[in-house]
Amino acid sequence: MDHPDFRVGGKIFATLGYPDAEWAMVKLTPEQQRFFTQAEPQFFQPVKGAWGRSGATNVRLKAATKTTVSEALAAAWRNTAPKRVVKLFQSKND
Repeated sequence: MDHPDFRVGGKIFATLGYPDAEWAMVKLTPEQQRFFTQAEPQFFQPVKGAWGRSGATNVRLKAATKTTVSEALAAAWRNTAPKRVVKLFQSKND
C-alpha cells in the first residue's frame, strides 16, 4: 500500500489515494457512513466489500467541500483515537 495515511494512537483513521488519486478513505461507523452517503452522495460512497460494510467510506476529493471533509475526518479521528485523548481534546474545546 503506497498511499499516505493518517493515524492516531498508531491506528489509521484516514488515507489518501484509495482506491486512486481522486479519492480518500475515512473510517466511520456504519451509522456515520449512512449519514454522509445520504447527505452528500456525490462526495461519499462506501468502500467495496467488508470494509465498506464496517464503515470505511471513500471521499471524492475534488468534489467534496472542505467543511464536509473536515467533519468526516473529525468523526473518523474520534472513532479511532483512544477515549482518554478524545475526552481531553473535547474538554479543551468546551
